[in-house]
Amino acid sequence: MKTILALCVRNLKAFIRDRTRLFFSILFPFFFVYVFSSIFRNEAISDPVPYMLVGIIIATVFETALRISASTIDDMTTGFMKEVLVSPVARVSVAAGQFLSSAIIAAVEGFIILVVGFFIGFKVTSVLTLGLVMLLMIFVGLVFAGFGLFIATNTKNIQTFQIVSMAITMPMTFISGAYIPFSLLPRSLVFVGYINPVTYAVALFRTVALEKTGLQTDELLAEQLALQIGEVVVTPWLAMLILFLFGLLFMVLSTLTFVRTDFSRINRNKDNSIEW
Repeated sequence: MKTILALCVRNLKAFIRDRTRLFFSILFPFFFVYVFSSIFRNEAISDPVPYMLVGIIIATVFETALRISASTIDDMTTGFMKEVLVSPVARVSVAAGQFLSSAIIAAVEGFIILVVGFFIGFKVTSVLTLGLVMLLMIFVGLVFAGFGLFIATNTKNIQTFQIVSMAITMPMTFISGAYIPFSLLPRSLVFVGYINPVTYAVALFRTVALEKTGLQTDELLAEQLALQIGEVVVTPWLAMLILFLFGLLFMVLSTLTFVRTDFSRINRNKDNSIEW
């Protein structure tokens, strides 16, 4: 447990110290809120700013959790990971520390954006909603932290990771309903959206953050908070189960990959890549 907490504190401090990245990571979501809430208006969405804001918040949590996983590659190349692993610490604990730190940092960034959002029209009527929102951000962060660590431990190169993560995050984010209402997507992309886990994260988070959990299924469909795939309606609670299974799968896969990686054979080249 001490190892997990130590890694969380270390990574959180590194995130806070990088103030330039923190500033722009908070600024860009509001640019997207302004642009997309003005362009993509929908009759089913009475107040587009809060609707778009909460979608962009959870998309930011997803992207941050994935991006923070790149710190694993930095730790490989700087030798920090080798130093950690020569100590009597189980690799599973190190992987757990990476998961948790990614989730916490992603949730902190999402919560900062949420707080600023109160000044542009977002509001809640219950303190319980804020607690659930924070828990959901940590949950979504954990789900995609495993996915990010799996990519990081397989690429083993920061440049490759950046290219791969961008190629993954951009389509997954835009085909999720976070920026563009799901009903406005071309029909071919709608089917792709059905297999996109971020789609379910957005639907679940919107339902809770906008305090729509008491709506009936037809009302959820009308407000684009549930998805209908054939005869099956994916409610926000079913979406939570889908996310849980996705996160569990990649936590197991990334942990196995992390445990089997031979860090003693990884060295930094002059071009900052990794050689074996």
